[in-house]
Amino acid sequence: MHTTTLLSDSNPRIGRLIGVSLGPGDPDLITRRAWALLKTHSHWRYPISQAGAESYALNIIHRAGLAIPAAAAPLHFPMTRDPTALAAAWLHAGQTCLTPLLHGHDVLFLVEGDASTYSTFGHLARTVRSLAPQVTVEIIPGITSFHAAAAALTTPLVEQNDTLIIAAATADMTTIARHLDQADTLVLLKIKPVLPQVLDLLRQRGVLAQAQLVEHVGSPDERIVRDLQQWSGAPVAYLSLLIVRNSHTQSGCH
Repeated sequence: MHTTTLLSDSNPRIGRLIGVSLGPGDPDLITRRAWALLKTHSHWRYPISQAGAESYALNIIHRAGLAIPAAAAPLHFPMTRDPTALAAAWLHAGQTCLTPLLHGHDVLFLVEGDASTYSTFGHLARTVRSLAPQVTVEIIPGITSFHAAAAALTTPLVEQNDTLIIAAATADMTTIARHLDQADTLVLLKIKPVLPQVLDLLRQRGVLAQAQLVEHVGSPDERIVRDLQQWSGAPVAYLSLLIVRNSHTQSGCH
């Protein structure tokens, strides 16, 4: 059982934990609400995958030209599926945020994309709430990578009665195949580990020509691959996604 120290009556204010969505990479896509919060004197936290690693979220801030406050610090979220390691990382992150929160400071957690969509912010918010239920949690929504990718491709995600499925490609291939059967448009996020297998599946289903790959959308490293039929097998970035317009199901009828 974890306990927290409540504020004294002389300083009753408790800070807010705010997930600040920064959009997929282009600083111009930061919302006005997020920008206003980033100009306040709040404590910042941002995710990194290992000690000393760069933060993609913080890189967006750098390119935006915003001043980084002295009270900014990384939170380590390891790239692992080990539940014990993940629980320990979330607990440490929650405890790190709790100190300024209980001293009345707002804590902004910087998130690339949208804080409600496949984000570490959900884990952080649940942990902080378990440690101190009195802390208020807020989310500032942002533009997702798949919306920005569709715009970069000038391709509508869905029209009329189309069905859209957005999924992490970390699912097993049976699940991905089922999604493909059900969707007029299938968006697969974090495609890197399974890209060869997914391309084989799309080739078998006859829809590879309708698939397009986008890496680091909105950033200086953005790359778009419109024709995957001659894919060389070269590695792709972690922040890559695949958009498949499934002509075998389109019209909204399955």
